[in-house]
Amino acid sequence: MRTAICDLFGIEHPVIQGGMAWLGTAELVSAVSNGGGLGIIGAGNAPSSWVREQIRAARERTDKPFGVNIMLMSPFVEEVIEVILEEGVPIVTTGGGNPGVYISRLKQAGIKVIPVVSSVALAKRLERSGADAIVAEGLESGGHIGETTTMALVPQVVDSVAVPVVAAGGIGDGRGLAAALSLGAQAVQLGTRFVCAEECIAHAKFKERLLQARDRATVVTGYSMGHPVRCLENKMTRQFSAMEKAGASVEELERFGEGKLQLGVLEGDVEGGSLMAGQIAGLIKEVKPAAAIIREIVAEAEAIIARLSYSGVIHG
Repeated sequence: MRTAICDLFGIEHPVIQGGMAWLGTAELVSAVSNGGGLGIIGAGNAPSSWVREQIRAARERTDKPFGVNIMLMSPFVEEVIEVILEEGVPIVTTGGGNPGVYISRLKQAGIKVIPVVSSVALAKRLERSGADAIVAEGLESGGHIGETTTMALVPQVVDSVAVPVVAAGGIGDGRGLAAALSLGAQAVQLGTRFVCAEECIAHAKFKERLLQARDRATVVTGYSMGHPVRCLENKMTRQFSAMEKAGASVEELERFGEGKLQLGVLEGDVEGGSLMAGQIAGLIKEVKPAAAIIREIVAEAEAIIARLSYSGVIHG
């Protein structure tokens, strides 16, 4: 299955791994890229030295294209960008804000820039700034979210920009890929599904919690801070929500949340840590290699498209 996105990135399948903080490591990134998708190193709030290590480790594991996701709220943004430029990373995705001030510099270095957006206005602004593609991410996604669903956001972004659009949020199988393509997107970005890839370094307890998840397993906290985040519900999210309702300050909430993501996803404290995950958590039933996940998603989407075409739903 090839689309314009595949040609743009030099990949086989229109499947992109999301910029998963602490989990988008060389192990997963190389497995996704070797499987025909686009692996993305998740810089998150990690220092630039860690990002450099991951870039070099990924290059030892794959000769396929991969990229780096820059979290714009990180205190290390400037240093991470320097590392990306020095290491000659070919593709950058961004999240957590407006990357407009950085796009020209990245583009001058020959880097393809793909911002993650949650609104049409930002998508149009970043296209004017030189973005090569846009990831339209709905509120169903794990981690930081916007206010519009994927089903509503993607076609509006597609209608508003000329560059290729990637759909993200609430996509975890071939049905999601087929739906995204029908909405006008040319690829999908997956995060939560790849947590349960064999190559993902997520703690086994986190993976097990995902496998046990149901349709209403996630909650959103952080609205009072202006940066809402979707996670699996646990003791930590309930405490955070109670603090918000009690009027805790942004500083108090930040202190409470500090280090919680690593505690949950890497150290396996599934009650006291943050378990960022999207609403498709309930779709995940098993852990398998990243390449197998990609193959199954693409095969299912192709079968759906062929069935719809044969039945006359598409061509009549």
